[in-house]
Amino acid sequence: MNLSIVILAAGKGSRMKSPKAKVLHEICGREMLYYTIKAAREITDDVIVVVAHQKDAVIAAMENHFDNLTFVTQDAENFPGTGGAMMGVHPRYEDVLVLNGDMPLITPSSIKQFIANPSDIVMSVIPLNNPSGYGRVIIENDQVLRIVEEKDATDTEKAINTVNAGVYAFKHHVLQTYIPRLSNANAQGEYYLTDIIEMARNDRLSIAPLYVEEVEFKGVNSKNDLAQAEMIMMDRLRRTWMDAGVILQLPETIYIEEGVKFEGECIIENGVRLCGNTLISNSHIKAHSVIENSVVKNSDVGPLAHLRPLSVLEDTHIGNFVEVKKSTLTGVKAGHLSYLGDATIDSGTNIGAGTITCNYDGVKKYQTIIGKNVFVGSDTQLVAPVEIADHVMIAAGTTVTAGKYESDILILSRTPIRKVAGFFTKFFGKGK
Repeated sequence: MNLSIVILAAGKGSRMKSPKAKVLHEICGREMLYYTIKAAREITDDVIVVVAHQKDAVIAAMENHFDNLTFVTQDAENFPGTGGAMMGVHPRYEDVLVLNGDMPLITPSSIKQFIANPSDIVMSVIPLNNPSGYGRVIIENDQVLRIVEEKDATDTEKAINTVNAGVYAFKHHVLQTYIPRLSNANAQGEYYLTDIIEMARNDRLSIAPLYVEEVEFKGVNSKNDLAQAEMIMMDRLRRTWMDAGVILQLPETIYIEEGVKFEGECIIENGVRLCGNTLISNSHIKAHSVIENSVVKNSDVGPLAHLRPLSVLEDTHIGNFVEVKKSTLTGVKAGHLSYLGDATIDSGTNIGAGTITCNYDGVKKYQTIIGKNVFVGSDTQLVAPVEIADHVMIAAGTTVTAGKYESDILILSRTPIRKVAGFFTKFFGKGK
């Protein structure tokens, strides 16, 4: 589409009460600016992001997700405000849409509405039941006449419920004409895009209102707004995956981030948390399990299991209170109460309860490699680096020290039992 989209992401967001730039606060595992850019990129190849506050961090975060973005740095000290943000922008196309980086809920279909109207300016407006605190948009004969700030509005104007949603579509020639004419002669000393509306109206340009849904044009200005936006985005993600065939049991209790993908027939039970770039394929994730940046194929996990980043499970059963970290398990059973970190475990192997890989010596982390058809008894400690060949049995309570162990052996390390006659009576001072 021959449309340039400018996303304003230069503000500090002081109401967030955070040292982090507002647009970098996350919703469902992605920065809120990510969602605005994602929607824009589905429409056009000319996306311009205006930055200023913490610009290096903002640019780095977005370049981690997208290629071929154009970044423009606003001179916020000398030209603050939304109008100042547009002063260094050079759109490629005649139609220019101006979005805000703190509107993560906007969708491509909403963006397309602006382009369907041939007016010189298309201005988004929202009808509110309670418009108190917002500037009113005065509309007559389906044309915007002016914007009146509440403090300047008459009682009649205050009764108007249409407010400015902050998104505009301009013809490029409109911006070329009026941006140089903006003034900061106001109480805030800032340059405002809204001033273009009055100048364009005086020159008899067409300014059409576009009525939009509040939910999509909701700006995030506080931690409360952030939480509300995340709930809406989370509901969208859940609905998308349920429509694709994923079974979500008590979906409102399940947390799914933007990077999570599903394949085939998957069942996700209540209370599950799926984070990062996780892939679930033909698997069953049981209640209250947590999976982070991992791959699970043809497996079942949980309940109450934890897959930490870079874990890969295939044809594997992971039971309750099993933690896996940066390990590859293929055809493995680990029923309960185990920690498997920095490990590669092959098919047919059974991991007994209480087994841990001792992968960290306080300075470095080491690998544990376990072959096929290995039976690991309960309460086993595997002191890495350790390599165990196929067809090995490890007795319960064994500490397997670092080294390589050959096939077809029993590994056993136990302290012999001692019996001390009369100890109970002596210790407690009484008999049975």
